[in-house]
Amino acid sequence: MKITIVGGGNIGTQFAVHCAEKGHEVTVFTSAPELYDGTLSIVNDGGIITHEGKILLATSDPETAFRSAECIMITMPATMMDSVADMIYHHAGKKAIIGVVPGNGGSECAFEKCIRRGNPFFGIERVPAIARLIKKGKIVKSTGYRKELHVAALPAEYAEICAELIQGIFNIRTTVIPNFLNLTMTPSNPILHTSRLRSLFGEWKPGKYYSNIPLFYEDWDDESSELLIAMDEEVQEICRSISEIDLSFVKSLKIHYESPDVHSMTRKISSISAFKGITTPVKQTEDGYIPDLDSRYFTADFNYGLSIIQQIGRMAEVKMPCIDETMNWYKSIYTHKDMFEYKTYGIRTKEDLFNFYSI
Repeated sequence: MKITIVGGGNIGTQFAVHCAEKGHEVTVFTSAPELYDGTLSIVNDGGIITHEGKILLATSDPETAFRSAECIMITMPATMMDSVADMIYHHAGKKAIIGVVPGNGGSECAFEKCIRRGNPFFGIERVPAIARLIKKGKIVKSTGYRKELHVAALPAEYAEICAELIQGIFNIRTTVIPNFLNLTMTPSNPILHTSRLRSLFGEWKPGKYYSNIPLFYEDWDDESSELLIAMDEEVQEICRSISEIDLSFVKSLKIHYESPDVHSMTRKISSISAFKGITTPVKQTEDGYIPDLDSRYFTADFNYGLSIIQQIGRMAEVKMPCIDETMNWYKSIYTHKDMFEYKTYGIRTKEDLFNFYSI
């Protein structure tokens, strides 16, 4: 197929390598096409090349990137989905398959015009593996490949085709999820990252500095686990309240991490090898460290993650004190206004929600 990868970051490079390795004609849509020489590689922890592929081209021109694409895979931050969707709507064909990874973040709303004109749209529940760029346009390290991937589509009738495509690219068993809302409600980074950030910086305010900062995962503590589990349980309550839609694939993080209580959750998260060495998003100043509010851990996982879950909970009239308190804390330190809102897309009630995800 002619596949365009939107984004040349960690996941975009990973996808481009696997697609090219399988013989697909790959174009990378990136702001820095001059960094690409045609060959992309994936290495393991030891720096050994495990996958390699040659792409057709890298470009920053949307017409070149999208006009003949048969599949478009989007790996850009949720904050950019509206602008990316607009470009694709104007430059891509009406039959091009559009995919996004990961599938949460409200991207389905940004692409509503494409969906309604006939573009199959799908999302992948979680990234296939942890990816970290070694050299942009050249090499990415990928570790911890999943044993199974989950895919959902709008309209749902296209899910099988999309699942077969992803399974063929990664050689990972790919299962169809019954409704796209399962992806939107997946308690991954919107719960994982936000609980940790609040635990780390719950007492922070402008003028407060830290002399040292723990690693994000390796130094995970019980306080973070306690909040994580509490918010995760509220997500499950929201899912139970929306009986009109099959949300059985929104698995509790207690199941996902095989950790039924606070202490086991702390041990599990702090010991995951793929998370080793990942730092906490901070900025260093002359006086010490402060949280980096411009990091995606903040701007994506609150604004386009936990906020979405909170809005769905409110439409479902579910009490969620921990999610509400965490969002209130974030809004007390967040000075920008860029935040996903369902009402922007005409979704204000539980019935509106049901109608949209039944496209």
